Amino acid sequence: MEKNSIRCRYHFYGTVQGVGFRYRAKYAAQLLELTGWVENQWDGSVIGEVQGPVEMIHRWVPTISAGSQWIEIEHMDQKQMPLVPDERSFTIRGY
Repeated sequence: MEKNSIRCRYHFYGTVQGVGFRYRAKYAAQLLELTGWVENQWDGSVIGEVQGPVEMIHRWVPTISAGSQWIEIEHMDQKQMPLVPDERSFTIRGY
């Protein structure tokens, strides 16, 4: 884990379920070499946690929605979380 690594939890609202959001989130995380997870919520929102270098985390959300005509993030909450030292991948939860 790099020295400038952080972990953030995002709660996404809008058109984020049924449009490939979780798969794009995973792809974006892998592209940016981030770890964490993403999961659909019962209310139609999506929660995800992402961990890695600050500059890569700032690129994660724009990478998820870039080029998608179906994903529409209307609102998003973000907060910093404690690091998970042994995390090695990004997973999709809630199958």
